[in-house]
Amino acid sequence: MGRSYGGRFSPDRQKAKAAGEAARTPTVPARNPWRSARPSRAGARANFLFLVPLPLAVRAFGQDPVGLALSLAGLGLLLLAAWLTREGLLAEDAYHARKIARRPALPRKIFASVLTAAGLAVAVLGSGGGAAEGGVLALLGGILHLLAFGPDPLRDKGMEGIDRFQQDRVARAVDEAERHLAAMLQAVRRSGARDLEARVERFAATARDMFRTVEEDPRDLTAARRYLGVYLLGARDATAKFADIYSRSADPQARADYETLLDDLEKNFAARTRRLLLDDRSDLEIEIEVLRARLAREGLRERQMSEGEYDE
Repeated sequence: MGRSYGGRFSPDRQKAKAAGEAARTPTVPARNPWRSARPSRAGARANFLFLVPLPLAVRAFGQDPVGLALSLAGLGLLLLAAWLTREGLLAEDAYHARKIARRPALPRKIFASVLTAAGLAVAVLGSGGGAAEGGVLALLGGILHLLAFGPDPLRDKGMEGIDRFQQDRVARAVDEAERHLAAMLQAVRRSGARDLEARVERFAATARDMFRTVEEDPRDLTAARRYLGVYLLGARDATAKFADIYSRSADPQARADYETLLDDLEKNFAARTRRLLLDDRSDLEIEIEVLRARLAREGLRERQMSEGEYDE
């Protein structure tokens, strides 16, 4: 029967060699950056609040000076309430995105409900209405606003038994890391390469896995501090320089080098996160073994006591 021969430089030999090298090269599986994403509540409803009071600006200039001042004051209060509502929804999204989080320092949505009530009352007075009418409309508006958007989170989440000082250190480190990621995304958008923007989003999702791991166990901050600070800072600066170069010349070598950098960053961040999780698992196993040994000793002691009582 026929046999297939292939030399050192034959096409089949080269394909097999390339396939073997690819199999030996560690790769990072495709990471879905939207895996844990939730739709933001700060959408059309919150933006619609900016449009509702605008007719006051038109009507205000057809009134006397007192009516003009009251109408513009009502407009300002309602616009401020709309801005606080949107900021409160964004803060609530950030609160729900983390397993361990503090309640927002300022209850923005509750304040927005109060400002909505005050803005409606002032607007009614500016249009010539009475105090009773303004009070009723203000009460209804404030209650409906609170029912529509809900109150702010008023309790800390997942912080039972956690050292507050250590948690503050983690929060500051994570906030700084998030700023670096945001700067990376802003810089890569300047390059005009839409596929690279998605690639940076994927790396950001991998980095946020590390953020959540450190938040769950603040003891991991020491091992991850370089990644959250030095490495992300360097990645931010490299992204800014790449965006400047690529937006001017579309240099393919600069793009290839930047993609290689993103691959290395993603591999190292993923590996460090896995290492942190393994360390946490080792700590859990130690705690379990210690507890089981204590329970075994207690059970043996109780059995010995019961046998002694029976012998008597």
